[in-house]
Amino acid sequence: MSYLTDLTLRLAAGASLFEPAIRDCHRDWLQQQQRSDGGFAGREGESDPYYTAFALRGLLVVDGITDEVAERASTFLQERFPDNLGVVDLVSLVMAGSILEMTHGHEVLAGIPGSHQRIIDTLESLRGADGGYNKTPGGNAGSTYQTFLNLLCFELIGYQPPDTDSIIRFLNSQRVVDGGFREIRVAKRAGVNPTAAGIGALKTLGRLDPSSEEATIDFLADMRTDEGGLSANDRISLADLLSSCTGMVTMCDLEATGELHLHGLRQYALSMQRGDNGNPLGGFHGFAFDQEVDVEYTFYGLALLALCQAYLQPE
Repeated sequence: MSYLTDLTLRLAAGASLFEPAIRDCHRDWLQQQQRSDGGFAGREGESDPYYTAFALRGLLVVDGITDEVAERASTFLQERFPDNLGVVDLVSLVMAGSILEMTHGHEVLAGIPGSHQRIIDTLESLRGADGGYNKTPGGNAGSTYQTFLNLLCFELIGYQPPDTDSIIRFLNSQRVVDGGFREIRVAKRAGVNPTAAGIGALKTLGRLDPSSEEATIDFLADMRTDEGGLSANDRISLADLLSSCTGMVTMCDLEATGELHLHGLRQYALSMQRGDNGNPLGGFHGFAFDQEVDVEYTFYGLALLALCQAYLQPE
């Protein structure tokens, strides 16, 4: 089972336990964010594959990808390939396309000759001497996050990257003493999100052994804040929804959710909802002082809520 399929099933299990008011308001809000071109945008600018992928992932959690949403999004993605896309947008397009194929049978790339090989060539051009994947061609330092993204994309299109042992060596070289992973080798400390990427990459390659990751579990558990969520690293005291979500996903992969305060995490996620007097209105903020909401953080909020629901024991 692919990494994203496994995660999707876990999210679906938890989302099935959502209160109708929560599910419905976020589904409706996400559907309303679809632009006239069929795509989704961030807080500024035009529609792009990156935010379209996050919107579709969020809608998938709340069973909100209707026939109309799927048809319009599929057309948008087809029109954007390749369109001189950056690497992140290219990977996002593949991920979004895989969702539409799974839910509605839309094969976004099927009608584009040589699309898979073009994707492979683009992503393999980022392979570095250290075994990882750089953020840009010709870079000299592999990125833990970019390596994870590329591996997810390769898995979706059925491509096995060469010399996976060197990728494993790169990932292990990104570990730091405290059990977390760094993003690039010159980074001085680990972070929750690079750690999530490192563990996710190992899982994607079938090389994750949760029993040997005690230091990683301890690192993530130490990122808990008084707000109930997780902070990005040990120099930041404020929790954020991205770190809380990716940290929770990683603890699920490491079979260590018991090391987190799941009730606190759930309450933190609920507190990040846009609302009025406690009533959710749709959309999630990214952190306590964030004044806006967007589709990316809404996916993180829904995913975190779903995982907390799935792993919480009845009180």
